[in-house]
Amino acid sequence: MSSFSNILRDIASLPADSPMSLPGSLYTSEEYFHNEVEIVLRKGWHCLGRVDEIPNSGDFFTAQLLNEPLLVVRQSDDKIIVLANVCRHRGMPLAEGTGNTKRFICSYHAWTYDLDGILLRAPRMKNAGFEPKNCGLYKHNSHTWNGFIYVNLTSGNSPFKHPALDDLLTNYESEKFKLAHVAEEVWNTNWKCLVENFMEGYHLSVVHPETLHSYTPTGLARKLVNGPGFTSYAANYPKNIPQRGLGAPNLTEDERLRSTLFSIFPTQVASQAASLLVSLSIFPLNAGQIKVKWTLSTYGNDLDEKTITNRIALWEKVNQEDREKLERMQGALSSYHAGSGPLAEEDYEGTIRDFQLWLATHYQT
Repeated sequence: MSSFSNILRDIASLPADSPMSLPGSLYTSEEYFHNEVEIVLRKGWHCLGRVDEIPNSGDFFTAQLLNEPLLVVRQSDDKIIVLANVCRHRGMPLAEGTGNTKRFICSYHAWTYDLDGILLRAPRMKNAGFEPKNCGLYKHNSHTWNGFIYVNLTSGNSPFKHPALDDLLTNYESEKFKLAHVAEEVWNTNWKCLVENFMEGYHLSVVHPETLHSYTPTGLARKLVNGPGFTSYAANYPKNIPQRGLGAPNLTEDERLRSTLFSIFPTQVASQAASLLVSLSIFPLNAGQIKVKWTLSTYGNDLDEKTITNRIALWEKVNQEDREKLERMQGALSSYHAGSGPLAEEDYEGTIRDFQLWLATHYQT
């Protein structure tokens, strides 16, 4: 494993004007992936979805993150929490999919928990060592930000703070966007490949000639701010294209004429535009496979139903185009000849450099 971490540190230590990509082995090695889970992924904040997926008390949805079954629920006081979806008796999952409930009842032995994970009932339990107060569901560290729900699987986690990103997005009023679409699918690619792909404008005109090129051509991509745990860039629009919704009242002209793409490392990538917010949450399964959950939200009543339907279809096509490329690339990254290659200039692939530097911080001795 030291060889992999040395490779990462060597790449990160290159001069800023001479960046290189990571070699294929860091995307294909199961040994490296398992180490990455413990050193990088379990310590990070992961986006699970949008708060308006569960708008009412008792609403819940489930997720699986790095072999941890999660239960995301809105409580009676309107707070959203993330519980371990594991009964404290024999480890049975308590819920599946989505729904609404007043309490969670284990389908195996009927242990019953309230929305806060407190054990309410355990039939026929007369064992002298049984203490109900010690048998509540584990509560994970969670946080809501801009209408998104995040979880961190490590008890001693670092706080969720991205002030520079807050400043970048504040005028969009992201928390006011309303959910219009949710979908999940499995992609045969490494999790880092999707982060890097979504966060660089270098491929836009080549991979998306009909879907994105006319609105966000590669030549107009410009890198924006970065900081500990995130990066961003602007996919700027040509000034002669039709307006794509007004959005929030305080948006600047520049903000109305671009999609602001950002990534909160390790596994969220998103595109924030005036009237449309698309986010992809990446759930790594192994070195070469991920589950992708993507949401599409809209601002107020800016977009009518037909336009929203067309936007969903557009993003389905964009995701399909990216998926096809990444799955083909994953098959070639195990080649002996898949070494490091030079990255493009900062406006096109500087975000990949930011991601590399963040990864390298986890392997510092």
